[in-house]
Amino acid sequence: MYISKSEGANFWLSVLTDLQSRGVQDILIACVDGLKGFQDAIASVFPETTVQLCIVHQIRNAIKYVASKSQKEFMRDLKLVYQAVNKDVAEKALCDLDTKWGEDYPIVIKSWRDNWGRLTAYFQYSPHIRRIIYTTNTVECYHRQLRKVTKNKGVFTSDTALEKLVYLAFTRIRKKWTQPVQNRWQTAR
Repeated sequence: MYISKSEGANFWLSVLTDLQSRGVQDILIACVDGLKGFQDAIASVFPETTVQLCIVHQIRNAIKYVASKSQKEFMRDLKLVYQAVNKDVAEKALCDLDTKWGEDYPIVIKSWRDNWGRLTAYFQYSPHIRRIIYTTNTVECYHRQLRKVTKNKGVFTSDTALEKLVYLAFTRIRKKWTQPVQNRWQTAR
């Protein structure tokens, strides 16, 4: 567990450097949420790592700019992009999306095109692995539950006090996780 007052590229660089010094030699793929500088930090410590932008974050950011009356139809069309069977089919679906919606929502299409290389890294893996690596939601769900505990505390007397609170929160969170680990890992392996 690492503690920092804020999340930033320098913080993540120190985490990655620490992991490397503790023996981690390589990271196959890292799914990230788009924090500026995070991808550069990964590349500087683990240059062979494939970086995948979180598809769910990209969708959330895109849908903010789509009129509510069009969101359902837009999402049906967008789903053809990120759930395509391969990258070539996804690129065609993105072109179709652009043809249909590009005039109304050029910012959304531009965002997908600008980030295309990092949004489609997961296409080099089988569908079973894609479902595991295309989003950061599992980690974010855990962090959201921790924030519920820590946000009500104004100041911690020390990092140790924070660590103890997080540890106690983790033990409660773990008890709530009643669903078995998804069998996707067995299939992916």
